[in-house]
Amino acid sequence: MPGLLANLLFYILPFLLVVGVVVTVHEFGHFLAGKAVGAKIDQFSIGFGKPIARWVDKSGVEWRLGWLPIGGFVRFAGDDNAASVPDTDDLATLRREVVSKEGEAALSQYHHFKPIWQRAIISAAGPLANFVLSTAIFAGLLLALGEPISAARIAKVFPNTPAAQAGFQPGDIIVRADGKPVKSFDTVKQLIVLRTGVPLTFVVQRGDSQVVLTATPARGAVTDAVGHVHQLGTVGIQFADLPQDRKVVRYGPIQALRAGVLRTADVVQTTVYYIGRMFEGRETADQISGPLGMAQISGDLAKQTADVSKDIPTFAINVMLTTLLLVANISVGIGFLNLMPIPVLDGGHLLFYAYEAVARRPLAAKVQAAGYRVGLALVLGLMLFATWNDLQRLRVFNFIGGLFS
Repeated sequence: MPGLLANLLFYILPFLLVVGVVVTVHEFGHFLAGKAVGAKIDQFSIGFGKPIARWVDKSGVEWRLGWLPIGGFVRFAGDDNAASVPDTDDLATLRREVVSKEGEAALSQYHHFKPIWQRAIISAAGPLANFVLSTAIFAGLLLALGEPISAARIAKVFPNTPAAQAGFQPGDIIVRADGKPVKSFDTVKQLIVLRTGVPLTFVVQRGDSQVVLTATPARGAVTDAVGHVHQLGTVGIQFADLPQDRKVVRYGPIQALRAGVLRTADVVQTTVYYIGRMFEGRETADQISGPLGMAQISGDLAKQTADVSKDIPTFAINVMLTTLLLVANISVGIGFLNLMPIPVLDGGHLLFYAYEAVARRPLAAKVQAAGYRVGLALVLGLMLFATWNDLQRLRVFNFIGGLFS
């Protein structure tokens, strides 16, 4: 029983909290955009399943609190109709039903009869809300706590590695990498891990002079912040973490907001770069994680936080900070994923709206339905692949095999 309670505390609860916040904010983005353009909304649910609480506000929206806190959804008027995948005939049927029940003026309140640009705003508002959330968290943390950085001082160069071949020496401080200034050794690590086989130019401070070196990362074992080992790019250097190299950069409100935007954009850029590398065959897809991987990461972060916290108040503060950072990073990922032009995702809706704007009529319902089935298959396939990766990382198959050996 104590083990079960510990797993519930460290793995399940943080996972539910992170996913619940990210998905609810995403759906609330759709909700706010719908309200802004005057779309009629029937229901907004926080969580899924049978409601444990529900109420109706003055505008007629039914608010629900589901027993399964893994996200939520917003339902616009007419979405429970065949017109959820509308063509001309479906829209005509919905139009007749609305006019007969509510009158001609009510049509302007229905999502499917809104101008294309308003429907596009509603679809794009979900991912935008995710980017706003991540930016707000990054900016808030930078404003409140500043940014701790440490000079990228090299403590050790491992023999027979790209760094050794390039001429790196202990004591060198990397000041520029790939043409960009280096704030800390974390900046260098993030650059190297996804650039296996890509020559990188480094500028190092060596004594009173600067030296330009070129190293090409090779694939090797890289340990992340929570102790997981991945096969990623490495050059064979170990960074020093000396007290004199550490400092905290403070930000004002404007600077913090700008840095939050840049950090969100950097996560998106890194994701796009990684996906591009996968399609080129230069990077493996084993870094893609699903719900199990998210639960493991959130749980490991919680356990790691508990290990370094001296007392309960410190633990609570550290958990809050690590959870906020996890929410911010996952929120960027959810926002980016939903913008992909795949039917059933927001990007797919935007793609259909683009066709409608050009053709001046909705795509045929049969074509949309086929697209949704293909999109759903793609999304489910991605989830299954991500879950397979998670099971591999968790060594579940090794455990099952051991039971029968």
